[in-house]
Amino acid sequence: MSVYHALLVSTIAGMSTVIGGLIIFINVNNKNINKFISFCLSFSISIMIGISITDLIPSSFFNVMLDYKSYIGIPITLLSFIIGGLIVYIINKLLKNNDDSLYKLGILSMLALILHNFPEGIATFMGSIKDTTLGIKLSIAIMLHNIPEGISIAVPIYYATKSKKKALFNTFLSGLAEPLGALLAYLIFKKYVTDLMLSIVLLLVAGIMITLSINEMLPKALSYKENKFMYIGFIIGIILIVFNHFLF
Repeated sequence: MSVYHALLVSTIAGMSTVIGGLIIFINVNNKNINKFISFCLSFSISIMIGISITDLIPSSFFNVMLDYKSYIGIPITLLSFIIGGLIVYIINKLLKNNDDSLYKLGILSMLALILHNFPEGIATFMGSIKDTTLGIKLSIAIMLHNIPEGISIAVPIYYATKSKKKALFNTFLSGLAEPLGALLAYLIFKKYVTDLMLSIVLLLVAGIMITLSINEMLPKALSYKENKFMYIGFIIGIILIVFNHFLF
């Protein structure tokens, strides 16, 4: 695949985040808003934790262990994951002046997914350059989880600010990280990007997404006391993760 086509594949995969953000255009009655938000948050939680546990952590751990012996590889894996969790704590402290926890959740999700999408863009670009079929498969797989990730950004920000522009702009920023990662991989990092470097970054991302899901998003979802819709969100998210891995 040519460089231009590889960049196009990465851009399409990244911008699919905005597709998820379009969910804010669904008209929801005031009496159903809490149910809708609870569903979207729990759906996003299952996607973030599912991707981390079934994809990011196993594949990254395997790559780290290929480069280091177990007594070095295991501490590197754990440290990378813990640092990711600490990043959520630090950002949370920086956002403490904003009283709206929904808005804070949206911003935290956006920052986490920017970090997630950047190395994904590099991976998609490199995969597309090496093998057209591999690049397309990677792109489709990434699109399937980028769409619900867009929901995790857009819904909290929209219901906190009532601004569709802010919600969609933040999903766009998150998606933009993917083609940006691809572009930088081509222009700057092509000779320096290694599987080990990407694996450490993705372990950081796994730490960020799991910490964000458990410490921030889950308490917020529970606060709406809409357990039925929360469970439905969890189940649908899990089904999507299984479907994604079954196909790709």
